[in-house]
Amino acid sequence: MTKGTHDALEDPRNRSILVYVNGALLPRDEAVVSVFDSGFMMGDGVWEGIRIHNGRFAFLDQHLDRLFEGAKAIDLEIGLTRKELTDALYRVTTANNMTSGGHVRLMVTRGRKKTPFQDPRLCLWGSTVVIVAEFKTANPETFERGITLFTAHVHRASPDIQDPKLNSHSKLNCILAMIQAIKAGADEALMLDPHGFVSTCNSTNFFIVRKGEVWTSTGSYCLNGITRGNILRLCREAALPAFEKDFSLTEVYGADEAFVTGTFGGVTPVVRVDGRVIGTGRPGPATRRLRDLYKLLVEREYPPLTS
Repeated sequence: MTKGTHDALEDPRNRSILVYVNGALLPRDEAVVSVFDSGFMMGDGVWEGIRIHNGRFAFLDQHLDRLFEGAKAIDLEIGLTRKELTDALYRVTTANNMTSGGHVRLMVTRGRKKTPFQDPRLCLWGSTVVIVAEFKTANPETFERGITLFTAHVHRASPDIQDPKLNSHSKLNCILAMIQAIKAGADEALMLDPHGFVSTCNSTNFFIVRKGEVWTSTGSYCLNGITRGNILRLCREAALPAFEKDFSLTEVYGADEAFVTGTFGGVTPVVRVDGRVIGTGRPGPATRRLRDLYKLLVEREYPPLTS
């Protein structure tokens, strides 16, 4: 059972959701792609996870910017314009009567192949676009309990190996890191960069708080997280000193607080890393403040729609 940042409350509505597959809306058990799909065979594709709040997708422009940039980088033709993709997203949430409390996974692969092989020229029929919208509310107990991390031996790759700026379907390095963390009894994995400095977690961005300062990695070896960017923005607005810098595990173990950021959980406290208790072992004041500021930011930018 998930006990990390994606721990969600059970919602029976998810049993009857409709899933978008290349323009068709299908019941979840009938929503399938070909075994020849390049995403299934090769992990060849890009994706985004997006929250819907008060009838609108939060930070949609930033998510689509990242999706289209990633698609261009891997020479993948999405086959839909930004407007067409936006319309498809709202078509899915409308069909599922979803206005808030939803988490949407938008996935684009290179499409079906003529035969199993990695050559992208074998994809003859265009991209595969899938949108899965589920009712997901983060378990409030996760914030009060906090999560535990274990530093994996699997490091983040440099851009010349697999660019961490690509939100690609190829996530095996992150999965291996998380497997190691789970085997060690932790919730999720902390990952180092190629130089041994702290980089990110397997699916979220990592922050620490030391003597009133908020630190996160340089960003050179982690995904350009949209929530990460918003937290840095909120720190500037609140005159809270925040730095993108190199730091070591020693500085993590001695931190006053730690937390991670992500689209689904927002801000989630970290209370233990590699068996070391962080601060008091409870969510700290800076973490709570930034969590509240982030909620206010979302509400401010996406208030209830008026008729």
